[in-house]
Amino acid sequence: MKYFLDSAKLDEIKYAYENLGIDGVTTNPKHIKLSGKPFFQVVKEVAAWIKEVGMEGADKFPVSFEINPYLEKWEEIMEAAKEVASYSSNYVIKIPCTEQGLIAAGKLEKVGIRTNITLVFSPSQAIPAGKLGAKYVSPFIGWKENSGDDGFNYISHIIRIYRNYGMETEIIVAAVRNGKQIADFALAGADIVTCGLEVYKASFQHPFTDHGLGIFRDAWNKTVKE
Repeated sequence: MKYFLDSAKLDEIKYAYENLGIDGVTTNPKHIKLSGKPFFQVVKEVAAWIKEVGMEGADKFPVSFEINPYLEKWEEIMEAAKEVASYSSNYVIKIPCTEQGLIAAGKLEKVGIRTNITLVFSPSQAIPAGKLGAKYVSPFIGWKENSGDDGFNYISHIIRIYRNYGMETEIIVAAVRNGKQIADFALAGADIVTCGLEVYKASFQHPFTDHGLGIFRDAWNKTVKE
């Protein structure tokens, strides 16, 4: 399973790439806001960094950017997507799972611009993303489970549907909140999880690891003294 980072902060992206081996990045308007920078400044800075480290190509290090969410007509969505995609061959365009969004995604894929169908909250929403050949589909899990829904079956059903029909769209489990969810969806067979840097860091930790280190350090000190 691949790890993508939810962030538009270049320092976080660099850290996660250099130290944690993340495989890609996903952003949305909220991430852009948290970066404190205008949208196209982030687009340009990330593109420059990708070129600097020699990772050009969406197969090497995909970065999903969500375009203006106010756009409703597929023609407008396509135009905005083409503009963002022109900055880097790594860029994947996040498009909401609406009728007009799906139309735009299908047309964009045909001209070689990869898409990520986002804001998916049901298996039935995920099906057209696979049928249209979107590069990624992003079913949201955190919001679903916050509302008491069964996240594991929700994602598992999407995975099963895709496998039943040989759909090649990769499944990004989005809005992941904790290590248990990461492990659950690895077990289910999801292609990718995406979450914030602090979620990944927390998932690497366990109180028994700290407890064991305390025991071993105490033993080490006594061994060294002897």
